[in-house]
Amino acid sequence: MAEGGLAGTGASDPPGGLPALWTPPLAAAAPRGLCTDCGVSRMRIAKACGRACQFIAPDYPAAEAAVHGRARDPTRPDELHFGPFRRMLRASLREPRAGAQWTGIATRLGERLLETGLAQAVLTVAPTPGDPWRPRPVIVTRPEGMAACRGMRMGYAPTLALLEPALEAGLRRLALIGIPCQVHALRKIEALLGLEKLWVVGTPCSDNTTTERFHSFLALLDPRPETITYLEFRADYRVELRYADGRVRFVPFLELPIAKLPPDFFPLTCRTCVDYTNVLSDLTVGYMGGSGRQWLLVRNPRGEELVQLLGEELLVEEPESRGRRTGPVRAYAENVARAAGGLPLRRMPDWLRPIAGRMQRWFGPKGLEFARTRVEMKALETVLHLRRAARAKMKHMIPEHLWRLVEPYGLRPEPGERAATRSPAPAAQAAARAGTEAASAAKASPPT
Repeated sequence: MAEGGLAGTGASDPPGGLPALWTPPLAAAAPRGLCTDCGVSRMRIAKACGRACQFIAPDYPAAEAAVHGRARDPTRPDELHFGPFRRMLRASLREPRAGAQWTGIATRLGERLLETGLAQAVLTVAPTPGDPWRPRPVIVTRPEGMAACRGMRMGYAPTLALLEPALEAGLRRLALIGIPCQVHALRKIEALLGLEKLWVVGTPCSDNTTTERFHSFLALLDPRPETITYLEFRADYRVELRYADGRVRFVPFLELPIAKLPPDFFPLTCRTCVDYTNVLSDLTVGYMGGSGRQWLLVRNPRGEELVQLLGEELLVEEPESRGRRTGPVRAYAENVARAAGGLPLRRMPDWLRPIAGRMQRWFGPKGLEFARTRVEMKALETVLHLRRAARAKMKHMIPEHLWRLVEPYGLRPEPGERAATRSPAPAAQAAARAGTEAASAAKASPPT
């Protein structure tokens, strides 16, 4: 189908007979280079990959302005790191949902969108029968279907390929709960879809891998990996594991068996992703800046509406920020540079790791400083890995704000690595910012 013809003519209310949660048949993925199989290549508009993919030539200032009314403003606290936002919250549900990765905020948002009729369907992932870690793209049309989507999956899911069957079923008010590469592509094809309403809840993402390789990682953590039911990287520098028999185990980051993983355990796409915080979502729901709770970045008026949907169910407070990131980030950059294209090296002797792990938990960056640390690490990783493996792609893949993040650590663009037209003149930036902020303020709903 031509790129202008996705809209279709379905009814505005969900047709009867749709199951609460379903996965329609999907086409095979078209072969691509750097690709996380977001789903666009499986659609009839597969040629849109060229402008939708975040790994080809992303234009974040233009995309941010289109979605939020303005691009990130480096003069505003934390926007250089986290992208445009109206406010940040440290949050949790008053009544945590059993089986949720944290307290279940993203799941509850999906339920509320369906309960209120603001969305006719939520596109997200659920576990695959027979393998709870493998993500299965699903269309959820009733609130009770969201319970099956709780928790973390590891691997790639072509969630955007669900757009065509959703539209063909007459669904016009959609929500997506997705990761950055999915959200970026969705925003680039959004105008083709003919939707009445689109809600985007974004989760941060870093260092994804295939489900098969994730299983091999679990096997290094426990001799009975099939008994592990939950895994989460926490903001206290530990991985939390939960088991089928109710046991809970914590493994410090420094004691993870990273050295036993193959050098390409994380694909080049995930080692060169520049959008950890999912900047094109309406609301980012993560944990890095949450200090043990969830971290919400309310990015635009739609994000405010999403927070308001939860009302008194949501406990909120201001995020904290403690510690200093410069030392840990500099040490990480040195490790990545020494790793010769593989995973960061860790030369610390085994007997010292438990001591260093405790020191890290006591004195390491906390809250927003922890989130800034991770964003800068990802930025450094992007430059170093692309410089080594795909230097010709650097001037297209690396946005201008990323160079500002790595500059304090001595990384600067070399000839041919930076696009000459990336950075607009400061006067033009200021004029555009003033106009878009005025327009955004006129349309904005009051914060809750």
